[in-house]
Amino acid sequence: MERLQAEGALVQLSERFTNSAAFGLLFREGMDLVEETAAYLDGAGRTEAKALDRAVSLTYATESMRLTTRLMQLASWLLLHRAVKEGEMTLVQANREKTKVKLSAADPGPPDTIEKLPTQLQDLIDRSMSLQTRVRRLDTTIHTPPADHIAIGNPLVPQLNALKAAFER
Repeated sequence: MERLQAEGALVQLSERFTNSAAFGLLFREGMDLVEETAAYLDGAGRTEAKALDRAVSLTYATESMRLTTRLMQLASWLLLHRAVKEGEMTLVQANREKTKVKLSAADPGPPDTIEKLPTQLQDLIDRSMSLQTRVRRLDTTIHTPPADHIAIGNPLVPQLNALKAAFER
């Protein structure tokens, strides 16, 4: 580590994230949400769906499929990155494999149709969207190639020069 710091190397979040406690918590939250959703859809959700009128029942079927698809994509992403943590693959390999994962898959329908669904399904949809937002943000952070580090001296000089030029006019 000292050698890296002495050479001025930057510590990349992408190299550290999967070994962090934050990733462990995110992974557990995602897998718990998958399990909770499956239990709901196979149990109480099935009962609630039978009591819905025809139009809402169709929305229920559509949204539960979207929810399941979204969670399966998120679980795939989480499992890929756990494999990196476990040393089963490199981040570069995970980056190649993640192209098969669609983090924008299955966004829910309009809010006015979602609000007609059972409360527990609405909650699962909301929580899955929150998880998806966080995973998308992390995915961008982890898999965006680092900018080439070019020593330019004081990084504020270009901004100071721009301000100076603006006020000299």
